[in-house]
Amino acid sequence: MADDQECRFEVVLDLPRDRAFALFVDRLDTWWTSPFREVDETGVEPHIEPCAGGRCYEIDGSGASRTWGTVLSIEPPIYIRMAWQVSMEGEEVADPLTASRVMVNFREAGENTRLEIVHTEFLRHGEKGADYCAFMRQENGWPRMIAGLKSAAQTASWR
Repeated sequence: MADDQECRFEVVLDLPRDRAFALFVDRLDTWWTSPFREVDETGVEPHIEPCAGGRCYEIDGSGASRTWGTVLSIEPPIYIRMAWQVSMEGEEVADPLTASRVMVNFREAGENTRLEIVHTEFLRHGEKGADYCAFMRQENGWPRMIAGLKSAAQTASWR
């Protein structure tokens, strides 16, 4: 795959694999950062319905629901694969077939978990796909979400 069409990140979480998976899928409220523009993050409730075809969405403080993805496949606690239904402009992409793909693998690393995030198929977002990939590599893309995830993994409630 062309380098300009893939974001790849690896991080070690100080949690066993089953707890790292649960943190990522079931406790988004502890680490999630909304990918939507013009959203007041106060009171945002993010969710993943953990089944194939399940919605990945958030409900904002006013009660509005926004879909940011669809679960394509899931094998707890090994991986989750999703359609990323957010445009470069920070708006919903209604059709998962026109959305990029995110694969999150949870690999055992002793008592820790090596999390691998691979975001691909940016061409599904159109002509600006390479620009979008570059944006997701920058500080306000995946690195911001990963920092929140690492911070949440270090809290006492997950030990």
